[in-house]
Amino acid sequence: MNAKGTAIRRHVIQALSALALLALLVWGFRPVPRLVDVEPVVRGPLAVTLEAEGRTRVVERYRISAPVDGQLRRLELEVGDSVQAGQVIAILDAQVSPVLDRRSQERAGARLASAESELAATRAAVTAAEASASLARVELERIERLAKPGMVSRTQLDQARAESLGREAELDAARFRVQSAERDRLAAQAELKYAGELAPGEQGRLELTAPVDGVVLKRESESARVVRAGDVILELGDPGALEIEVDVLSADAVRLAVGRRVWIERWGEPTPLEGRITRIEPVAFTKVSALGVEEQRVWVIVALTTRRAEWARLGDGYRVNARFVLWEAEDVLQVPTSSLFRHGEGWALFCAVDEHARLTPVELGHRGALQTELRGGLEIGTAVIVHPDRELADGTRVQISD
Repeated sequence: MNAKGTAIRRHVIQALSALALLALLVWGFRPVPRLVDVEPVVRGPLAVTLEAEGRTRVVERYRISAPVDGQLRRLELEVGDSVQAGQVIAILDAQVSPVLDRRSQERAGARLASAESELAATRAAVTAAEASASLARVELERIERLAKPGMVSRTQLDQARAESLGREAELDAARFRVQSAERDRLAAQAELKYAGELAPGEQGRLELTAPVDGVVLKRESESARVVRAGDVILELGDPGALEIEVDVLSADAVRLAVGRRVWIERWGEPTPLEGRITRIEPVAFTKVSALGVEEQRVWVIVALTTRRAEWARLGDGYRVNARFVLWEAEDVLQVPTSSLFRHGEGWALFCAVDEHARLTPVELGHRGALQTELRGGLEIGTAVIVHPDRELADGTRVQISD
């Protein structure tokens, strides 16, 4: 091979090496495709819901309270025990009379002595009043005899009659004072006699009965104790008649309406229960959130429409999760809510087309937690990128993760 051929061959090899090096450089600096997750545009049922925590409660609760002050006997009923209407559920005894110490005894004795002295004085007053009344009657009879022949004036006769009536009234008043003094003496004697004792026999016994059939939901105490009028002793109710109370933000409460469907979830079984809103209370209350923020919340009452046999193990005060259905339809074109983001005045998402992300504006309808109604911009089956990050842009190379 001559020198000219050798030179040409060397130049060809150098050119090929340069091209290979250039190709390696281009390959090395080429942007690495971003791994993305995609989901297809689908058509199917869609529901817009609102979730909130709630708890079960018995529809009709009966609080049995003490009608009078008394000594409550030990309760025999346990929480969960069944009772029948008219059954005795608690017994009240009359309160024990207070025990008197030495000073109280002396005071009670002094009151008794004072009552006896007052009684003696009133009896003496009665004797004096009887004498005055008798004298007034005799004088009236004498004046009446003299008045017949006209020996005394009409005025003297009227004065005698008035005097007789006055003395009779004083006698009646004296007798009433005797009765009052006798009662005061009896009260003073009883204070000393029955100190530290119960009322005799069954006179101080009061039985409280169940107003309806049900079970014991709560009892305030177990052992015997002194109760005051109005103190709650037991709570009764029927756990077979439950409803659910849910507190929601006042801004969410205005989106609800009586009769709307509610799904009860996380109650202990995977199958949700169905219910309906029966009442939205018109008055809100203030509640401090876990973050220390004051919120205005509203109680929403839900009635269970699922058969009793399916939630028989639910009881009073159980915690549940309520998902209120605000809107629903059976055949809706929809995309994952996690794929959407604000773009200008509207909404957009990224589609995965030929290993590239393509920015696509879309027109939305009802928005749910997981899926959103799509009213225009895409067709069924189009792969959209979910959870796009901030660095993803139109034309970026992407690789769909397995």
